[in-house]
Amino acid sequence: MSRLRATGKRVGVFGAAVGVVAAGAAVGMAAERYAVGRSFRRNDPARREPFGRLRGAPTYVTADDGIDLYVEVGGELDSDVAIIFLHGYTLNQDSWHYQRRDLGDLGRLVLVDQRAHGQSARGPSEHATIDQLAHDLRAIIDAMAPDGSVVLIGHSMGGMTIMALADLYPELFSDRITGAALLSTSPGRLAEVTIGAPAYTGRILRRFAPGFVAALARQAELVDRSRRVGSDLSYVLTKRFAFASDVAPSLVRFAARMIAQTPIDVVADFFPAFDAHDKLAALPVLQRVETLVMVGAEDLITPEAHSREIVRAVPGAELVVVPDAGHLLLMEHPEVVNRAIRELVERARRLAGARK
Repeated sequence: MSRLRATGKRVGVFGAAVGVVAAGAAVGMAAERYAVGRSFRRNDPARREPFGRLRGAPTYVTADDGIDLYVEVGGELDSDVAIIFLHGYTLNQDSWHYQRRDLGDLGRLVLVDQRAHGQSARGPSEHATIDQLAHDLRAIIDAMAPDGSVVLIGHSMGGMTIMALADLYPELFSDRITGAALLSTSPGRLAEVTIGAPAYTGRILRRFAPGFVAALARQAELVDRSRRVGSDLSYVLTKRFAFASDVAPSLVRFAARMIAQTPIDVVADFFPAFDAHDKLAALPVLQRVETLVMVGAEDLITPEAHSREIVRAVPGAELVVVPDAGHLLLMEHPEVVNRAIRELVERARRLAGARK
């Protein structure tokens, strides 16, 4: 196997960490194969879970630059509360599997594939920015929730999208939006994150990652073909960077497949957006709505300190730090996340009633 082909397999999950920081891992393949083999052989409690097969009513929303954004709607379709779910980088709306499965009674669930992810179309490379995602979200709110109240739920890049919306459209948080949940996300300074590596190593990774990702993007077809094949290494890296507890092997494989489905040139297009992301000054806008901030205590991608910085800027926001949880908190501990979302939506309903 050529060096580029082998590297292509790694980037399938490398993208999970690269989603906000440059990351790499040096793991002995013999040890990896042993660990993976043990995981696959043991009982898998999620083996019958229909990952990626829960669906809502499909539709498209046209963004301000003319591309089509893919959306599915489910839950209580006639509810006066629209709950909009925004996934993270290199994922798609299926990352909200457990929320789609268990929260349909809360209101009208609107699940979005962010631009260039899932079934949404790609725009120009120069539109691969967090601010553009906020413009997309504005279009989705206008189209899918023209009246009633709105609760926004964002994971990682999705949480950054909500912050950018507060920066660009603060009036919505006095009018339409009554609640916001920011899961495993950051207001900025992502270049300082070392994903658990020593500080010096983290700086080296940051220095070389943009060129590494760009080089892979120049061989996109070959790299993506290699990534889709999958590997033991992709499984190990996904488990390492996405989860902190002993989750079911089928859940790890599901997350790894989602990451691999995001083309490497999309990974490269969005990569600079995270260094540019800085929405700390916009966060006080969220004081106007019910705000929930959640993070895994062992999140290597958007560490707990970043969530605490959000809460300092939004007095009154609820902070939930979940033990034994990594970056894919919504999939790793769905019962904790779902309970917190339920409580947030109830508070947001009361706020909507008080505003009338």
